[in-house]
Amino acid sequence: GENFEFKAETQQLLDIVIRSVYTDKEIFVRELISNASDALEKRRHLEMCEPEKWTPEKDDEPPSIRIDVDSDNRTFTITDTGVGMTKEELVANIGTICSSGSKKFLKQMAEGNQQGSTSD
Repeated sequence: GENFEFKAETQQLLDIVIRSVYTDKEIFVRELISNASDALEKRRHLEMCEPEKWTPEKDDEPPSIRIDVDSDNRTFTITDTGVGMTKEELVANIGTICSSGSKKFLKQMAEGNQQGSTSD
């Protein structure tokens, strides 16, 4: 695997934000669910724009977010059936805080559509 490190200034800022925002468990859980929702939005868009890549045989699970609770171990697991980030997206976005992946994804798609319509 590859390791990526933040610049010193970015790491200090992340430490401050993590301590102030993510120590509130409700905000942290909301952020995780928001990430799952972004993945479902990306899937929905790709299903509509590239239907040949989505077949019932291959992708038979409906879009969903599932939260499983393990009371004995005091953990919970959030699972979604959305589309995650590529390696390039992960590298570009690691350390990004309070950013809507869906908003960026839809903006990129709109820009792609505009370029396609102007080149005709």
